[in-house]
Amino acid sequence: MKHLENKVALVTGGSRGMGAAIVKQLAEEGANVAFTYVRSAEKARQLAAEVSKSTGQMVLALAADNASDTAVTAAVEEVASKLGGIDILVNNAGIYEKKPLEEQTAADYDEMMDINVKAVYMASITAMKHMKAGGRIISIGSNMADRVAGPGATLYATSKAALKGFTKGLARELGPKGITVNLVQPGPIDTDMNPANSAHADMVRSMMALQHYGHVSDIAGIVSFLASPKSGFITGAFLTIDGGFSI
Repeated sequence: MKHLENKVALVTGGSRGMGAAIVKQLAEEGANVAFTYVRSAEKARQLAAEVSKSTGQMVLALAADNASDTAVTAAVEEVASKLGGIDILVNNAGIYEKKPLEEQTAADYDEMMDINVKAVYMASITAMKHMKAGGRIISIGSNMADRVAGPGATLYATSKAALKGFTKGLARELGPKGITVNLVQPGPIDTDMNPANSAHADMVRSMMALQHYGHVSDIAGIVSFLASPKSGFITGAFLTIDGGFSI
């Protein structure tokens, strides 16, 4: 039996990279899955069609920009209405911009925090209203919340560190309702945002215990486990998946 059969999942930012891998994994485990995207509507629709065909599950692509809290909450409500509730929320959408500190502005701060933190908050408090006991809220953070290896990532690290406090607090709030809240902190994963063949990739590998980049399936597998009944006693936890970069 597939361990997510009859479940409904929403993945924000699910059209590419880790998000797309999570969408595929959850559908393969039996969930009906909705995901949001900002650009490339045709690519998002193609992914939805491909995953639905290969898994037999309902897969829904929704345009929603994490920079807009109203768009995020509207997407959550649409999923609950069209798919009959929400059992699993994966807060995956986020941005990263490496920029010298002296060039950063208040607008940069607002954008980073709106997308990486406020949207997670809004999606979570909206989705929890539709969740029953056994519900799962899983956010995708970053190992940079624990280790920042170089300059240029102050705002990003700040935003991802905020998710740690949010995860702990919300786990306390929702524990009595039987809903778990956990945080996955990826490190060097081979994506278009952080490719394994970039100019700085060899330097990154030299700082890792395993000395090779991870694959998006490494993150999707952890998310699938946290979404499953097998993880029912795990809440308020941070799972760092970075090949030993942070040790």
